[in-house]
Amino acid sequence: MTDPHRELADFLRRARAAGDPHRPGLPSDGRIRRVAGLRREEVAFLAGVSTDYYTRLEQGRRIVPSGQVLDALARALDLDEAGRAHLHDLVNAVGAPPGRSRPAAVQRVRPGLRRLLDGLESQPALVLGHRTDVLAANRLAGALFADFERMRPRERNYARWMLLSDEARSLFVDWERQARNAVESLRLDAGRTPDDPRTRQLVGELSLAGPEFRRWWAEHRVHRRTFGDKRLRHPVVGELTVGFETLVLPGDGDQVLYVYTAADDPASREALGLLAGLAGPGSVPAPGAGGRHPGDVP
Repeated sequence: MTDPHRELADFLRRARAAGDPHRPGLPSDGRIRRVAGLRREEVAFLAGVSTDYYTRLEQGRRIVPSGQVLDALARALDLDEAGRAHLHDLVNAVGAPPGRSRPAAVQRVRPGLRRLLDGLESQPALVLGHRTDVLAANRLAGALFADFERMRPRERNYARWMLLSDEARSLFVDWERQARNAVESLRLDAGRTPDDPRTRQLVGELSLAGPEFRRWWAEHRVHRRTFGDKRLRHPVVGELTVGFETLVLPGDGDQVLYVYTAADDPASREALGLLAGLAGPGSVPAPGAGGRHPGDVP
C-alpha cells in the first residue's frame, strides 16, 4: 500500500510548483526565483500556518491537518474542485486507523438505468464507475468509441482502453489531451480508495505499458470530468466533434452517466446521425472491432 503521508506530501509539492508567484496578496521580497511556482513560506503565509508546519507536511511527517487547515491550504494553492476533493481524500487516508480502509465495492448498473441507456438511440451514452471502469454502454457508444461490453470484465476500463488501445490513439484527434484527462481522473479516484487492489493492479499494468502513463501519473494532477468535447476521426463516418455532459446518479454517487451529443456544426450532426442509423443490431462494428471476438483485448 502506498504511504498516505508520502502521497499527501507529493501532491502538496506539485500543487505548490504549479502556483502563481504573482498572485495578489503575496508580499514581494525582491529575491530571484530559482524554481517555478510558490515558495513554502508563501504557501504558509497564504494559508495562515507556520512555515515549519507546512514544511513538515511536505516532508511526509506524521501530521493530520484539520479540516480548517485543509480549506486554507486549498485556497493558498488555488486548487479547483477536483484538487480540493483529492486533498481531503489524501488526508482522510492519512488519518485512517490501520486496517480501516476497504477495497472499492463491486458496482452494478440498475436494470432501469440499463433500459434508459438502450432507449437513447440517437445519443451515445455510457456509465463509468470506480477507477474509470465502464459499467455499461449503449449500442451507439459502442459504435462511436469501442465495444466495451464485448471485452473481458477486467478490460472494460476507459483509462486502460485509452492508454493501451491503438484504436483509441487513431480515433481521437487530440489523443494526448484525452489520455491525460483519463489518467488524472484515475488519479482522483485512486485517492478515494487507496487500498483497492484492482486500482493498484490497473496502475501497475499501465505503468509497465509505457512512459506516457508513468510521466502523467507522477505529475499527480487530478481531473473531474463534468462536461467537455472530444474531436474524433472515426473510421466509418469521418471527422466529427461530440460534446458530453455528466450526471452523478442518485442513490450511487460513484456511478456517473455520460451522454454525448454532436457539436453544433453540420458535419458533426450529419456524421453522428449517420452512425446512429448504421448502429442498429448487427450493423456497424465499433472502431477497430473487426475480426474480434468476445473477450479479446482491445
